[in-house]
Amino acid sequence: MGILNLTPDSFSDGGKFNNEKSALEHAGKLLKEGAEIIDIGPQSTRPNAEFLRADQEIERIGNVIALIKKEFPEALISLDTFYAETVKFGFNEGIDIINDISGGHYDNEMFDTAAETKLPYILMHVNPSYETMHDKIKFADITLSVNQYFSEKTAELLEKGVNDIILDPGFGFGKTVEDQMKMIDEVEFLGFEKFPLLIGISRKSFIYKPLGKSALDVNEETQKLHLEVLKQGAKILRVHDVAETKKTLMNFLEL
Repeated sequence: MGILNLTPDSFSDGGKFNNEKSALEHAGKLLKEGAEIIDIGPQSTRPNAEFLRADQEIERIGNVIALIKKEFPEALISLDTFYAETVKFGFNEGIDIINDISGGHYDNEMFDTAAETKLPYILMHVNPSYETMHDKIKFADITLSVNQYFSEKTAELLEKGVNDIILDPGFGFGKTVEDQMKMIDEVEFLGFEKFPLLIGISRKSFIYKPLGKSALDVNEETQKLHLEVLKQGAKILRVHDVAETKKTLMNFLEL
């Protein structure tokens, strides 16, 4: 899964792809490098990011989804939003996957909308409100806590008729460095092997800050972690550096 941020304020590539021409070019680059899914994000969820309403997200997306679908019909598109209204817009434009970082917490209509569209739904572990999204919580047992969350949320989704669920443990959201490294070590135990696991650690601060590096300078370290989670059963990697991750994936397949 290659990341296409349409935001002017994302932490590592803000403003680079927030017009139709550059967004289309970047989508083409990601696909050429080996991405199978393009994850379109109209709103940054980094700490202290600008908060957008659903209508502002939709305005920012504009024709980008339709243009990518027309130019690259083979591409799968996931839409990174926590608004049901944005999902409905995206569904009409041709998206293939809902990527909701909020686990339905930030919009009460999200699960119903996922059921109506019958699109695959990415369920991420996160703190229960937008305001506390990045508040660091020290969990007694991070793996147990994430699995309890997944158990409760997937039961709710299944009851509503959402059967195609992908799990995301939520690296970079309200977790200590220690807990995130513990999650890396225990990926094989996340999600009970019932649903595919998505791992999104690309350019996350728990990797680069302890090393005293920047988000753009930890590709080697990130690829080592990618290989580790692949060995433990991760099915989707959400990344900025598709070409390098493709090499990691090929190395994994040769093991």
